[in-house]
This record gives sequence, structure tokens and C-alpha cells, in this order.
Amino acid sequence: MATFLYKLGRFAFRRRRLVALLWVALLALAGVGAASAPTATSSSFSIPGTEAQKAFDLLEERFPGASADGATARVVFKAPDGRKMTDPAHKAEVRKVVAELRSGSDQVASVVDPYQAKSVSRDGAIAYTQVSYKVSGMELTEKDREALTEAGQGAKDAGLTVEIGGDALQAAPETGASEIIGVAIAAVVLVITFGSLVAAGLPLLTAVIGVGIGVSTITALANVLDLGSTTATLATMIGLAVGIDYALFIVSRYRAELAEGRDHEEAAGRATGTAGSAVVFAGLTVVIALVGLAVVNIPMLSKMGFAAAGTVAIAVLIALTLIPALLGFAGKRVLGRKARAASRGKTGPADGDKPNMGTRWARFVLRRPVAVLLAGVVGLGVVAIPATSLEMGLPDDGSQPTSTTQRKAYDLLSDGFGPGFNGPLLIVVDGDKAAADGTAKDIQKLDGVAAVTPATYNKAGDTATITVIPEDRPSSAETEALVRSIRDTSGENVHVTGATAMNIDFSQRMNDALLPYLALVVGLAFLLLMVVFRSVLVPLKAALGFLLSVVAALGAVVAVFQWGWLGSLFGVEQTGPIMSMMPIFMVGVVFGLAMDYEVFLVTRMREAYVHGERPGQAIVTGFRHGARVVTAAAVIMIAVFAGFIGSGEQMVKMIGFGLAIAVFFDAFVVRMAIVPAVLALLGHRAWWLPRRLDRVLPSVDVEGERLRELDASAADADADDADEERELVRV
Repeated sequence: MATFLYKLGRFAFRRRRLVALLWVALLALAGVGAASAPTATSSSFSIPGTEAQKAFDLLEERFPGASADGATARVVFKAPDGRKMTDPAHKAEVRKVVAELRSGSDQVASVVDPYQAKSVSRDGAIAYTQVSYKVSGMELTEKDREALTEAGQGAKDAGLTVEIGGDALQAAPETGASEIIGVAIAAVVLVITFGSLVAAGLPLLTAVIGVGIGVSTITALANVLDLGSTTATLATMIGLAVGIDYALFIVSRYRAELAEGRDHEEAAGRATGTAGSAVVFAGLTVVIALVGLAVVNIPMLSKMGFAAAGTVAIAVLIALTLIPALLGFAGKRVLGRKARAASRGKTGPADGDKPNMGTRWARFVLRRPVAVLLAGVVGLGVVAIPATSLEMGLPDDGSQPTSTTQRKAYDLLSDGFGPGFNGPLLIVVDGDKAAADGTAKDIQKLDGVAAVTPATYNKAGDTATITVIPEDRPSSAETEALVRSIRDTSGENVHVTGATAMNIDFSQRMNDALLPYLALVVGLAFLLLMVVFRSVLVPLKAALGFLLSVVAALGAVVAVFQWGWLGSLFGVEQTGPIMSMMPIFMVGVVFGLAMDYEVFLVTRMREAYVHGERPGQAIVTGFRHGARVVTAAAVIMIAVFAGFIGSGEQMVKMIGFGLAIAVFFDAFVVRMAIVPAVLALLGHRAWWLPRRLDRVLPSVDVEGERLRELDASAADADADDADEERELVRV
């Protein structure tokens, strides 16, 4: 592989205008496709095989046009102190709001009059109206949401408190500011790392081109493939991360090759052949982690994984072709001032002759490997302890910031009707009136039930719906237990659905898929790393270190978002269960990035070891060349993810914090401390591979051994030419 990539790098360097033109053309083509594609509707959310999904499917079949999975909103009214919502003036204001809601949007399916539906609290202080839509919350337009929020303005002017809750206000989180902050910090880190604006600009430029092609392609195909807006968000986040990383490593290796005296074209070929090989395998681990999301069997997640994996593949191709081409345009400007002056012979010894921070740290670890290993493992183990009390669920309006109208509506409904009123359960009975009445009576006897509404039947009279109000809030363990009790005590013709039940089924599906997903991703990556490193213990150590960092990161997430430790520092206003997709999401994203750092750092050690250095020397060599670059890449990723902590959305805040802390633990504790300590203790055994496996595994030459052979052949040819010249002189 190293030889092929070496030739590819030299070709891209020589034909740089053609290569650059091809990528610009691809970007333009994808942009035109995105601009001309029809506006995509929101991706439909479904969980095949779950009881909640079966109930939704039955409702769509037996109640046609009822929009069972449509968005809902609750407009909550509160009378001034000492007054009641049943006062004639207040009734008139509420009915005006109801009329405005009915006429405000074409997507409104129904609006319930609170006085006809008796949705007024016992003390008369609070009332609400329910608005049902024909489409999901993600499919509503800004105009629809504005009509919803503006409908109650007249009631507010009349002295009523009006707040709005429900998923109708749900919108795709805006992440543009976070991305800009992340890119800005990345630019600063790259300038500090390289000491050259040109060298710092190359990874940013190529990452933006790669993300532009990937996201434009997703936008162009969104309507055809039913891709949601979150698909492009994940692709952008991952594409920026790996795009900057991969380009960073190749540019860094190119500068190192120039420092060894090679000409520019040869240096580009060598950088692509060595660092490029690591990029290919690092990219494969990320693709495996993202494509593996299909194991969960949730179509939305599978599509997100495939789309992000495609963006990663584009980032790999750009790193292998466009980076060498741009290096050809950059020339010596890719070097910092000191390096350019040194190349002209104006300074003393090169910086590479002096031990850098990576060298000093590696030597420290080699002197005290046991102490460093124990400190790293015990430290992460302590941080991981809160993960033992992990509770998973999906956030509801109760987890919103207290300043939002959704949270205020949630609290008003809890005060007026009870906390369970925010998460009603919808029971679908596949049967006649007798079956529905029997089901309602059985449910009333269960613990945790606050109220059961009378059954509503379809036109044929063979299907009924019953609404059950739990005693506790939607995300509580008691409500989850109630859902399970209803399912256990009812027959096969009774299904529990609704947003609360769907969230519970989603969480269960994620829990059930976690171990198979881990086995698939870690297993395939283990085999891949065995091929890269020609070792059994190095991939095993990489996998175990990753698991340790992820569990520690989950522990930190539980401590902050579930227990509330340091919650005010991160803007956590309401503690609660951890988002159910968090563990799998962290495994998928962090595993790919962690293996990036593992491949880039340890490949350089393996290269030095294969070329004759002792195990300890190889560790120092790997850190001398790779530690600074891996540190820069990790700092960039932490900055990108940490930018999301400032989001007002609890879910986005949790993802940003979890990914940032996981990258910190994995890059700086596992890869920088535990990995060299373990390798130091293992010595030559770290690179042991059974002979049978050695014969079976393909040889991919990540270390560039065949490039050394090219050097030797060239040296022999030069020597032969010199001998011939001397012979001719004698003659």
C-alpha cells in the first residue's frame, strides 16, 4: 500500500492543477445538485418491531387521516392571582386563541376547546388547549411555529399567562456558531503547531471542501433518500473532525521529509506513502464505527451513519490527493520562517536535533511505566464510578431551561393537573367495545395511574384508543414501570404508544443494541489494527484503552447531567436521565477518533521498530514525531465539541460535553500515558504475532518498508553509476 500511495502522492504533486480542478469541479457539481434539489421533508422517525411502532401503524390503518404521528402542542393559560379561567372574560380570550390556532396554519388537524373538553384544573386557575398537526414537529415550517406562538398574544395583553409546550416547537438545533468557533480555534492551534499560515490553512481548506462536497451531496439526495436535517449536522461535525486530522498528519509528515533533505515531490510522495497509509486505516475504523450504527435497526440512525461514513471517505480521498497537490502550489511556504532560514543555511542546528516535549514525556514514561500506568487506569476508573448508576431515557420539556416557554408550560401543567399529565400514554385496543371497556378497567387497577379517559372508537367500531395519565413525570422510572405493567397485563391486542412509550422503546432498543454494536465495531477494528501493526497485543491494548476512556466519559456525563455535579458551570438547569442514544453515539464517534490517534501515534513507533530501533527507542521516536501533531488534533476536536456545550438544548449540550471529555480522556490519558507505559512494559512482546497469523494476514506495508528498499535500490544504482564513471576515467 505504501508504494501505491507514494506513487499517487507524486502523481498528485506533478499534476496538481488537474487534481485541484477535479476537486473544485466536484464541489461545484455537488453545490449545483444541492441548490436544484427539491426541499426535503423531515426524515420519518420509526422503530421497526417495537410495540409503540406497531400501535402507530395500526392507528394509521384503522384511523385514516388522524395523523397519529403528527406533532402536538399544548397552549397553557393561567389566570391572574385570585381569578379563574372560568371567568367570562377569560373564556372569551381563550376561545379567540382557539379560533386563531385553527386558522393559523394549513397543517393544523384539530384544536380542542378547553371548556368543552373540561381541561381546566380543579381550582380553575389553569386551562389548556391541545393542538394536533398533520405532520411531525420537524416538518413544520417557521411560519407554522410563528402562528402557534403568536396566537396567544391577545390573551397575554388581556392579563393571562400563556405558555406553549409540546413537540410542535421542536426544531433542528442550530450549530452554525459552534462550527465557526471550532474552526477558529482549529486555525489558532494549527498556526501554533506549524508556525506557518500556509501550512495551517491547508487542513482547514481541504476539510471545508470535503464537508462542502459531503453535505451538498446529502442535501441533493435528502428528498430521494428521506434524510433528515440531523444527518447533515452529524456529517458536518465528523467531516470537519477527520478532515482536519488527516490533512494535519500528512502536512506534518511532509515537513518532516523536507527537513531530512528530500526534494518537494519526493517529500510529498513519502508523506502520502507513510502518513497516508495511516490515514487510510484510520478512516476505515471511523467508517466501520459509523456504518455499524445499522446494527441498532433504527432507519434514521442507519442513514445518519452511512451519510457520515461517506463524508469520512471523501476526507480520506482528499487527504491522499488534494493535499499533495496543494503542497505543490505551496512550495517552501509550507515551512515556518525558522525552517526556511535553516534550509538556506542561515541558522544553527535544526530543531529536530533538540529533544522536544514529546521526546521528554516519552523518556519520563519509560523511566516510570508502572507509576504512569497505575495513575492513568486508577484515575479513569475513579471518574467512571458514576457510570454504574447510569439511567437512560429521552429528554422532554421538563429538561428544557427554565427560561423557555416549553419548560414554563410543563411546570404549569404539572401544577394544575399533576406531573404525569405531561406524558400521557395512548392505548390502542384492536377489538370491539367490550374489549376496550375491559382494558380500561384493568388499567385503572394498576399502580401509578392517575386517570383513564373513556375510549374513542373508529368508524368501523373494531379499534379503540384510550388515554392514560400516569401519576409521575414522563421520564421517571415509575412511568416506565407503568408502561411495562400495562403491556404485561394486557393481551396481544392491546398496544401502548405515544411519545412517552416511544421514548421508552427507543431507550430499550439502544440498550439491547449496545453490546452487539460494541462487539462488531471493536471486533472488526481489532482485526484491522492487527493487519496494520502485525501484532496481537497492540490492538488489544488499543481496544481496552478505548473502552476505559468511554466508560470514564460516561461517568463524567452522569456526574454532571444526572447527579448535577458542577451543573451550574455547564449550564445544566434540570438533572435527569441520560439521553438513551448517548452510549452508542459516544462509542461510534469517539471510537473512530480514538483509533485515529492510536494509528497515527503507534504507526510511527512501529515504523521505527521495523527499521531496527529498540522498543524503548521506537516509543521515543514515535512521540518525537507524532505527539505534537496528535495533541494539536485532539485540542481541535475538543474545541469543536466543547462549542456545543453552550447550546440551549439539553441534548446538544450533553453530546458536546460527552464527546469533548471523551476525546480528552482518550487522547491525553490513554494514548499519551497508558499506551507508552504498556508498550514499555511489554518490550519486544508488544510486536509479537503468531506465525500462522503472520502468514494469513495480508501485508499492507504501512511502515513504508518498501520505500526504504527504493532508497537502497537508488543508492545501489548511484554506486554502480559512480563505478562505471571511474572505470571510464581509467580507460
